[in-house]
Amino acid sequence: MWAIRGATTVSENTVEAMQEAVTELLDELEKRNQLHPRDIISVTFSVTRDLDAVFPAAIARKRPHWDSVAMLDVQQMYVEGSLERCVRFLVHAYLPASAPIYHTYLRYATGLRPDWS
Repeated sequence: MWAIRGATTVSENTVEAMQEAVTELLDELEKRNQLHPRDIISVTFSVTRDLDAVFPAAIARKRPHWDSVAMLDVQQMYVEGSLERCVRFLVHAYLPASAPIYHTYLRYATGLRPDWS
């Protein structure tokens, strides 16, 4: 079992902008890690306090084969000066022990972990 991290930013607090950003993030997660949803145990999404248009898990649940993945949405702790309009995830998944893991940081979130971007 592996833990995979990732994050992205959203251009504005709308359903459409959230759908675009979360979809892009999950597409990259699956592609970079050759991950199929049946291998995912759980996903925790966190969002900054300025995002409340839609739950990221509600977006993910509409993806093919994601309806049986256990998901949880939480609000990220606020720290003054931290990145705004940010969606993060922590994915637990079964992958081969030798599989390279690619943490997925997109848009302005690349600055959170430049070593993984």
